[in-house]
Amino acid sequence: MSKITTELLLERAVPRSTRLRKIETLNLSKLQLKTGDLDPRLFSRLRHLQKLDLSDNLLDKFPNSLTLPDLRVLNCNNNKLEDVTALKQFPLLEELTYENNVYLTLNDDYKVIFLLQNLRLLNGKDITKLANHVRRVNSRKLTSKVTAHWKKFFHDQLPEKYTAEQVKSIKKKFLKSVQTNVVYGPSSLSEFTRWRVKMIAEEFLANSLGLELNSDTEPEEKTDENEEESTESPREAAEDVAQVGDFSSYISNVTVTPSKRKRNHSKSSPGNKRSKTQANTEEEAAEDVSAEPLHFLQCHSKGNSREDFKTQLWSCVFEPVLDSGARKDPIVSSSRTVATCGGESVCLIDCETGTVLKKYKVATEEFFSVAWTTLTMVISDSRKKAHNILAAAGRRGIVKLIHVAADFCYGEIKAHKKPIATVCFSPTQETHLFTASYDKRIALWDIGIPDCDYNFKASQLLVLETASIPLRIALVPTCPEQYLLAGCEDGCFAWNIKLDKGQKSRPFEAIFQFPGEENMTTSHRVDGLAFLNDDVVVSKSSKPGCIYLWSWSKSFDAKGKGCQRTMSAVILAELEWSTTDMSYLTLSTCPAKEYVFCGDEKGSVWMYNLSSYTTAWGSPKGKRSERRISPTQILQWPELRVNGEQPPEILVNNVVADPAFTYLVVLTSVNITAIWKKF
Repeated sequence: MSKITTELLLERAVPRSTRLRKIETLNLSKLQLKTGDLDPRLFSRLRHLQKLDLSDNLLDKFPNSLTLPDLRVLNCNNNKLEDVTALKQFPLLEELTYENNVYLTLNDDYKVIFLLQNLRLLNGKDITKLANHVRRVNSRKLTSKVTAHWKKFFHDQLPEKYTAEQVKSIKKKFLKSVQTNVVYGPSSLSEFTRWRVKMIAEEFLANSLGLELNSDTEPEEKTDENEEESTESPREAAEDVAQVGDFSSYISNVTVTPSKRKRNHSKSSPGNKRSKTQANTEEEAAEDVSAEPLHFLQCHSKGNSREDFKTQLWSCVFEPVLDSGARKDPIVSSSRTVATCGGESVCLIDCETGTVLKKYKVATEEFFSVAWTTLTMVISDSRKKAHNILAAAGRRGIVKLIHVAADFCYGEIKAHKKPIATVCFSPTQETHLFTASYDKRIALWDIGIPDCDYNFKASQLLVLETASIPLRIALVPTCPEQYLLAGCEDGCFAWNIKLDKGQKSRPFEAIFQFPGEENMTTSHRVDGLAFLNDDVVVSKSSKPGCIYLWSWSKSFDAKGKGCQRTMSAVILAELEWSTTDMSYLTLSTCPAKEYVFCGDEKGSVWMYNLSSYTTAWGSPKGKRSERRISPTQILQWPELRVNGEQPPEILVNNVVADPAFTYLVVLTSVNITAIWKKF
């Protein structure tokens, strides 16, 4: 039996009423109401209801026919709503709040803004300007893209005289194709974009081909991106995690004069001369690269101070794409959203617009590293959805687990008693997280999968003992469940991490030695480490001006027995880099484009296109490149003036490209995040 009766409605009216049709304000909060309790037949008698409070209940959706023709204000805070599209039945709605519905995301905000043309306030904020963009600008852009997609790929597929079966077939293909390929706006809004694209495409087909809307409509395919919603109810968790707010992220009063971009070569010497073929290859590659600075952001300031040019920025990682359709399309294979960390905060930035989408703060922390994973979580009704989870760690030795779509830090792991230098997730085991610490240990954790109430259990699976502080870690691509590499303060080490071995605490299995100045092998600090492809390792050492490329398979003897063996790294090439002796300016790779990136002590980014070398290196008789490989291009730091003055000495601590090499994110020692775009 429903909890809602005529007597209850009359009693909860404000003020109390004797007739349902006279009720204008109704408070149904804190009644443990579920969707089935909202009886459309009973609610249809509330014809003059203008304000309805349904907060603090258990609603997961709205019935489609409540028939409240005069409803202007609706409060749905603290429920379990999963969808907002049924709210379109209240066209006169002006004020809507649904905060703390953990399954609703930014995509749902945009949906209700589009569906409710009279909406002025959403969750207490004036949306007038945003609504104009969503309802007009966004719709105009998407309509143009949908129309162009039809003309380019489908217009000629339909014969002049077509059967109903042909129409049904091409409609199905078109709707699937257009939702996969039409992209607009930030990746965080991809679900809304697909929703609008489908709507626009159906309207287009109806108008141009005379097809009825939703006739013979196939059920919308579930893609991973559909799952880009959230799951945490902010009960008492992480008071140190801030939700999205207004940030002073752009540096104020900035003058930017990009330096002339050209290929830079270090001092040449007879030993550095390249063959004509190599030079031509590099020149051709250089012509393909054209990048311009898009944004300079100051979003990690302590206390949001615009005068903070001291906070160091350390790590950035692009968010994985959840949409399985997008994954298959190389044009949209990577996200525009990047997570950055430094000082007391972690930020999520849209690289195209420069918008700080979310910001998390821990006042007593200094974050050194961030990493993404995608967990398939069980939500209500035993349904499963994929969500991106961000791990952030730093000076306190604690890993914060953040459910980004829900703006919520749902837990933490007290991983080490000393600072954590870097973290990374396994590419094959989504719950497996490696943490490398100043306590000279690398730990492997199973972070578990949180349930619908965000209960989770983390467990330590393995501890790898290091001889010195681990600075960078990388899993071997061909066997990520068996071997891990680490660049440490006194060398590069490898461990067997296979979990079927009984030993939980393990010493390193191998240490790699590199050429010294006098052709002798020696160990040294390795502060940059990444794989260029399945076999080629790129490592940077404290030796000035030197970045090594070496072969994992030719260097590591998997058949050898015993631990702590010394192996000589089989060098494939050396990259020419800055002669600075400054440490901890790390490197990164873009395997899909075969690029290596490394910043220097002057704010510049050294870029190496190695696509013309990798085939030869991969052959059985692959030989070492005798000459150092010069950078394809050096992006010089622009003449950047803040309040008329240049910032202090700029070190590039880290530089990372998205998988498609569309954006390049540069993290500096002066609290400036620079975003470049490749054209």
